[in-house]
Amino acid sequence: MGKLDTGTAHSVLSYFNVERLPFQGFGDVPGIDVGATFKDRADLFAHRVHRELQAGIAGSASRGAESIVLSGGYTDRDFGDVIIYTGHGGRDPRTKRQIADQDPKARGNAALIVSHLTNAPVRVIRGAHRGSPHAPAVGLRYDGLFLVESFWQEPDDNGFRLCRYRLVGFRPSAVVATAETHTTPSTPLPSGSTNPGRRATTSERIIRNVALANATKALHNHTCQVCDTRLLIQGRGYAEGAHIRPLGEPHNGNDTPDNMLCLCPNCHVLFDNGAITIDADLTIRSDQPHRGILRRAEGHDINPAFLAYHREIYPGN
Repeated sequence: MGKLDTGTAHSVLSYFNVERLPFQGFGDVPGIDVGATFKDRADLFAHRVHRELQAGIAGSASRGAESIVLSGGYTDRDFGDVIIYTGHGGRDPRTKRQIADQDPKARGNAALIVSHLTNAPVRVIRGAHRGSPHAPAVGLRYDGLFLVESFWQEPDDNGFRLCRYRLVGFRPSAVVATAETHTTPSTPLPSGSTNPGRRATTSERIIRNVALANATKALHNHTCQVCDTRLLIQGRGYAEGAHIRPLGEPHNGNDTPDNMLCLCPNCHVLFDNGAITIDADLTIRSDQPHRGILRRAEGHDINPAFLAYHREIYPGN
């Protein structure tokens, strides 16, 4: 179901002299609707929805991930529009038990990281299994495009490090950034929340405390704590509030001042992807230019437990 009569489609294109571009493997597959079902992996492969017969991740480290299959083989967490997906590798092929760390540089794992960095959507296919209420009863089902929102590493119950990815259902939306407000540096920071609320939309959204972020940035005079950059837009300072322990599943960080940094956009992206980490003594670890020690401001204390959590999920530095 949901499959186009390709012969008719080609005839129409030819009649109107429309050049048909070849499918490059990314995005929606022409003629395949969301909800289309397939009897097995061979059927899925034949229709180009997942161009791997066995691997759960289709793609490469150079181009990114085309598609993934959730079939219950790994400890994924499926919330419908939000998926915590586990990478591949490190398993005994006979017992299916984890016996080694997963490698972020392995082809499929690296492909998903590239998709995150390029913000390119990935096709998600769910296979029948008992571990998820969102899985089909039989066969496989194409469930649309998802964005790789973030990635990290964490140990399993036996201490082996797994590659994890948070995927969210792809919905085009406007991104709004706030510039400098007139909050004075002497104003105490708002307390924030240890359990930020969630707003139900097409996917769960964390309700962030905008006043907290603005006050934190004002306290630092909109100057990056890592590299000392102060950006100006129309004469006003611009910086971004970055959570150290991420909000939302599965990290569930606090939306509080001690879990927030004031960063420039470059350092924010680097920090959120593990290319910057910070030691307990506030030493900055990164291959990129930085000031050596995290700059502090009176009235803004950082919780070392949140820094330790960030180092744990991004052990590369």
